[in-house]
Amino acid sequence: MLKGISTCIGPELLKTLCEMGHGDEIVLADAYFPAHSVNTRVIRADGVRIGDLLAGIAPLWSFDRYAPPIVMMAPVVGDVLDPAVEESYRAALEWQGGIDRISREDFYARAGKAFAVVQTSDTAQYGNILLKKGNFT
Repeated sequence: MLKGISTCIGPELLKTLCEMGHGDEIVLADAYFPAHSVNTRVIRADGVRIGDLLAGIAPLWSFDRYAPPIVMMAPVVGDVLDPAVEESYRAALEWQGGIDRISREDFYARAGKAFAVVQTSDTAQYGNILLKKGNFT
């Protein structure tokens, strides 16, 4: 066991975070996300919620300063977002900056190009989130 690393971050995810370079993206996906359909590199985080994973990643992570570093899926017409989801993510990341919202189709396309997709057990509607890694400064 390593000190200072959240227990929700398993060895495969820790290795993946280390391998990522600036500009690389990772998706933290809910239990319903078609992870294996959109990306060949899927890491399972069964029993873990996205907010807990964000809190575990935050101390290890530097956000991209040259592009929007946090992206979430925009609601489909007729759906309503639960503001508590974004608020809990902001709190976990201690993030005051912007969060971009893109269409479902665009989110899936970005997830397909992401370095990896982490499949969690979260069930929050529109809870999928994409993080873009930056330089450590």
